[in-house]
Amino acid sequence: MTSLIFSLAFAAWAVAIAVCDCRSRRVPNTLVGAGLCAALAASLMHAGPAHLSMVQALAAAAVGLAALMPFFLLGMMGAGDVKVFAVLGAWCGMQPLLDLWIVASIAALVHALVRLIVLRTRSQALIGNRINSGASSAASAGWRGTPFAACLTVPALGWLALQAMSGGLR
Repeated sequence: MTSLIFSLAFAAWAVAIAVCDCRSRRVPNTLVGAGLCAALAASLMHAGPAHLSMVQALAAAAVGLAALMPFFLLGMMGAGDVKVFAVLGAWCGMQPLLDLWIVASIAALVHALVRLIVLRTRSQALIGNRINSGASSAASAGWRGTPFAACLTVPALGWLALQAMSGGLR
């Protein structure tokens, strides 16, 4: 029963992250902190969706943070994305992190390609004006970037569903 409660908390957190990221391309620190606290509380009771110990949860969070930190330092993603990945480590453990990152990266690529195609088709007549003025087509058209934290949490929800179907949620 406790595992189910923590799994529902994880799902609610993941959905809240995705909604915030899609709406504003920002992930509030309070939401990240709440997710980390809930993940660590679950680990104290071995009751989260991955049934991690505190040491396992902290180690996976550190791996998640370290794995995406270079992308933040290079300006390729926001700090919120990195922190969300660390919290996903605390919830899910190390094993699914690589899979989550790969699926999220593919989703982000698809999102960016679709956005570029849509922008190009919508503003076909304006492209010449933007190029002549020296402005970037994407910047002029209101490109806000890809919501990578949302791209991370959606496959995490899929992972949670797989855990539930395989009987991993006790």
